Amino acid sequence: MTSLPGRTARPLAGLAAFALTAGAFAAPAHAAAPALPTAPQRAEQNGGGVRLHTNAELAKALKRIERASHGRVRVRSVGKSNEGRPLWFATLGSGPKRLMYVTEQHGDEPLGTESALKALGTLGVRNDRDARRLRSKITLGILVRANPDGHQRQWRYNYDPDAKPEYGEPGKGYDINRYHNPSMRPADNPVPEAAAIRRTFDRFRPSIMVDYHMQGRYAFPPPDGREITTSILWPTNPTVPAGAFKRSKQVGVRVHNAFTRAGAVVSQYPGGDYEGIARNAYGILGGASLLVELSNLPPERQRFQVHTAYVSMVDLAKAAAYRQLDRIDPADADKIPLRGPALPGSNTTHAEHDHDA
Repeated sequence: MTSLPGRTARPLAGLAAFALTAGAFAAPAHAAAPALPTAPQRAEQNGGGVRLHTNAELAKALKRIERASHGRVRVRSVGKSNEGRPLWFATLGSGPKRLMYVTEQHGDEPLGTESALKALGTLGVRNDRDARRLRSKITLGILVRANPDGHQRQWRYNYDPDAKPEYGEPGKGYDINRYHNPSMRPADNPVPEAAAIRRTFDRFRPSIMVDYHMQGRYAFPPPDGREITTSILWPTNPTVPAGAFKRSKQVGVRVHNAFTRAGAVVSQYPGGDYEGIARNAYGILGGASLLVELSNLPPERQRFQVHTAYVSMVDLAKAAAYRQLDRIDPADADKIPLRGPALPGSNTTHAEHDHDA
């Protein structure tokens, strides 16, 4: 496994890292849906850094989950990177409500991938009554590490030495999350990873699409002053259908609440309306679309970041399964506070791009 640059590493060990606790699915009395993990299950905020799965280790971890689930989690490649690395898509469940998560479009934003492995373990490996009931109501697909070439190099872009991109860096690669324009056919897309995400979306037909990224470090302005650990945003392009816009904000409220209950400090993300960004593109295509940005916190809080994102993934699946999203007032999304200024010394690798996802 590789570590975030300059950070202390501590591995997420095997299936134990999936937090397969009974409480993750235990249904409270008189409740229609299983409960969120309770406060004692929060990640410690003072542990060591997270060791990251290499590309080879990620493939092995996904296959281990598939075997441990006895086929309840299905893993397949839905495309290849420019260097021929597989793009892994893991699915579970057989229900009518379809959700899709994407992690690590930017190769230097890796923590969502580690969260996804934990979520696949919890939702797919468990086989008690509550887990089976949940899987009967949803079908979840996770495109785990959409940018393996960028991950290999610990940089934002894909790898394409012939690239002359509008968004990216010449001779280096494309910014995958600028090439999701709904009017572009996958066959015409110069970015194979973005084309694979679009093809998968079209074939999988999710009603909910969540894209996990990372950002620099920010705080709310005084008198609050708290450091922000997560920022989220729904589509803001004016051509997003009204129904998709409403559902996206409902998803945003639910995800905000899940992160907050897990101990996160959440803000709105200051994103734009460019249609080539996944958050906007998949909203334009009719999905309830959401961007999640995990702040690039110090090593001792990385495990906390992985855990809070994991909680959000599992909780949203439950909310979709038990029709809890429909009861959310989308106007509550506008009450989420705006992101504050960057902290001195914030990681510029992320911060320089934070004008949008």
